[in-house]
Amino acid sequence: MSDIDRVLRSNLKLKHLQLLIALDQFRHLGRAAEFLSLTQPAVSKTLAEIERMFGLDLFVRSTRGTEPTPYGDSVVRFARSVLADYGRTRDEIAAVASGAAGRVSVGAMVVATPGLLSRAVELLKARSAQTTVAIEEGDLTRLLPRLRVGELDLFVGRLEPGYAAPDLETERLYDEPMSIIGRPDHPLAHKPRPTWEDLAALPWVVPPPWASSRIKLNQMFYKHGLNPPVDLIESASFLVTLTFVRERAAIAFVARTVARFLEREGLAKTLRVKVPIELPPVGIITMRSRMRTPACEQLIGCLRRASKSR
Repeated sequence: MSDIDRVLRSNLKLKHLQLLIALDQFRHLGRAAEFLSLTQPAVSKTLAEIERMFGLDLFVRSTRGTEPTPYGDSVVRFARSVLADYGRTRDEIAAVASGAAGRVSVGAMVVATPGLLSRAVELLKARSAQTTVAIEEGDLTRLLPRLRVGELDLFVGRLEPGYAAPDLETERLYDEPMSIIGRPDHPLAHKPRPTWEDLAALPWVVPPPWASSRIKLNQMFYKHGLNPPVDLIESASFLVTLTFVRERAAIAFVARTVARFLEREGLAKTLRVKVPIELPPVGIITMRSRMRTPACEQLIGCLRRASKSR
């Protein structure tokens, strides 16, 4: 066994992992010490102890703070993964002891939240009301790294082909088209046939540039001989989208399920514009080599059932 193996398997303690993550998060010895309720000399001493174990410099100290070296980045990723597994196991044991069924952490894109995920959680809670479901909204760029280090059990959203990788297991559930929405009193909300020329001059809330839906939206404008809109808010957040639709009278490009949810709540109106584009399906992403907890398996089963009853 190499020295690195020995350090990772035997020598690193929980306090070492917590300190590495705090240093990576705060990038400052003093702020990390304050967060951990330690003195700054104690943090410096413990970091030096960890670096001696590895025989490597994990952080660069300067007057501006601390920055992880490439070695430090790798060790911090290991620390996050171990602590995530520790937390998951602790919660599962506590849940069994209390009579609950466990905990599952989900990363979700907006496209999957109303309809699919809400219905799946309802099914799960009907079976096991004490199961805790932690949901974090975001996009693939933010949520996939958290899935990889074990902070999330699964991801639900569009299966963007550019993010496929050997370590990820994907499961397609259904196709989800897009709609264009405005607030109920928007000038185009009751126009029989708004044109793409009408839309080009308006303020928009659009998906991030990397999203296939954003790329296809731009292509629709080009198809009609128009330049894409330039007055843009870019966001993958449900709340940000709704805020600017309501407060700024922007129009937004959202999944049809999201549009229907907002219409039911009286918060938006779907514009009568055909959006004939094909997008990646909605589905589930998990880590291929990671053992799933019972709560995770149950939620995946509920997602499958919910997708069939849409």
